[in-house]
Amino acid sequence: MLRFGLFGTGHWAAETHAAALDAHPKATLAGVWGRNPGNAAALGSRFGVPTFDDVDALIDACDAIAVALPPDVQADIAARAARAGRHLLLDKPLALTLADADRVVEAAQQSGVASVVFFTQRYHPNVTAFLAATAAAGGWQHARATMFASIYQPGSPYGESLWRREHGALWDIGPHALSILLPVLGRVDRVAAADGPSGIVHLLLTHAGGATSTVSLTLEAPAEAMTREFVFYGENGIETLPPGQGSAVEAYGVAIDQLLEEIEAGTRDHRCDVRFGRDVVAVLTAAETSRRNSCTITVPA
Repeated sequence: MLRFGLFGTGHWAAETHAAALDAHPKATLAGVWGRNPGNAAALGSRFGVPTFDDVDALIDACDAIAVALPPDVQADIAARAARAGRHLLLDKPLALTLADADRVVEAAQQSGVASVVFFTQRYHPNVTAFLAATAAAGGWQHARATMFASIYQPGSPYGESLWRREHGALWDIGPHALSILLPVLGRVDRVAAADGPSGIVHLLLTHAGGATSTVSLTLEAPAEAMTREFVFYGENGIETLPPGQGSAVEAYGVAIDQLLEEIEAGTRDHRCDVRFGRDVVAVLTAAETSRRNSCTITVPA
């Protein structure tokens, strides 16, 4: 059984990370750490595991870490855990700066730990199959992605998230969009970004092979305008990404499976590892610069 230390106590940590780890036949929760001691104690009690008040103490008590925290907090804990030889099951985005993302990658590579970043859609088997088939077909010239979410409606568990309020859709759901586009169209070389009303941000991406894509994102859509759509255009026609089949807990279970496979096989080439997470952060930071300066930005390699 692989012992996981869970860092984070919010809705996503409790209802997805902890629930999936608790249900997994080859994983066990070693304990919980959170920035709010009361919430950590409540979550630990719910799953019958100890609560830790020291980050390094929980790192010492586990084989791998699972993180559901704001990206800047995650990056520091991930780097510390990797240096201690702990495997990484992280959330998107990996970090809020490219320097922090690079620090996590360097720590993981130097220690040789396995890493998986949880981009939810990438762990639904039907989405994985679609992306593999679409990438293999080739000939894609353009893609259009629209993700209009609405997290500020009454009852939303994410509406009070301070980092989401500060950094918006680009950093919260932008990683999900990139996790779908990059496997088919390749890495992004250049990005231009512009803001629209109601928290909308638009991206125009130029990919390494010459294809382009457009991405439109918001967390503030009217309830009647919520949508998620990915469409690829190319020599063989038009393909539309299907909705992911299964729950977020089931998808997280797949992520646990894949981390275990990486550990057991000794491989360090997972398609959504910290290096991929770092490449996503590079696009997001370039987009942030573009929207601030109203210009096209070359994405750092």
